[in-house]
Amino acid sequence: MDLRHLATLDAVATEGTFGRAADRLGYTQSAVSQQVAALEKAVGGAVFDRPGGPKPVRLTPLGEVVLAHGREILARAKATEDAVERFKAGEGRVDIGTFQSVTNVILPAVVRQLLTEHPQADIRLFEEETDQPTADGLDLVFFDGRLTGDVEQTKILDDPYVLVTRPGQFPQGPVPLQALHGVAMVAQPPICDQVRIERVYADAGIAPLIVFRTADNRGVVSMVRAGMGLAVMPRLALDLPTDLHTHELEPALPPREIYLAWQANRTLSPLATRVIELTRQVTERL
Repeated sequence: MDLRHLATLDAVATEGTFGRAADRLGYTQSAVSQQVAALEKAVGGAVFDRPGGPKPVRLTPLGEVVLAHGREILARAKATEDAVERFKAGEGRVDIGTFQSVTNVILPAVVRQLLTEHPQADIRLFEEETDQPTADGLDLVFFDGRLTGDVEQTKILDDPYVLVTRPGQFPQGPVPLQALHGVAMVAQPPICDQVRIERVYADAGIAPLIVFRTADNRGVVSMVRAGMGLAVMPRLALDLPTDLHTHELEPALPPREIYLAWQANRTLSPLATRVIELTRQVTERL
């Protein structure tokens, strides 16, 4: 049995004759007869009583059983075909792992454009501050560094670090990195790219006094504003009040590298592929 046999059975049962079924399906009458014969061979018995002449054919008891189940199969096949077409048109689901800076700056433009193009898209975002995320169970993952494991990834942005201060703490222009030695600072937890930054401090013989750590970018900025200490932050993470200043560091710290990754050897959905394209467009503007 295949779907063509079941579709032919349905057409003959609905139309009453092989000729009208052939017209409905766009087949010749002999092709309809061949498909019915192939179906009867597959199920091991006649599915129609054929009285001959102008009288309509009638389903046998076996034919009624096959038709009832066959129509269910045809309906499921049509539903699958429709779902595939919707998927190709961008009406599927895409799961994206993200973190604060990407959520706040990059993804709003990506999501807005994606929903403009595909209003029925099901977009799920998962934000977690972790030292090494995984692409398992997700279509795409943003991370500030290269992911390890069986993934493919592309660097989407170099995000430079700047020193965040209150007005008047330093003259305009770059600030020497050595000026951070022994100074009170607010910082991110020692995970992700923060570990690498603190290693740069140590290699340069600089030991800042970390007085507060928080994974909340706004929390870091708020404590700088309150006078608790300085902060070194990637530019993408900043949403500064107008009364705070930023300075380049001299020598400059290596920029934070932001990557977009997905599971290796896995075919991406049209939605996931479009997210990658839109992300590149957004980050090029940045």
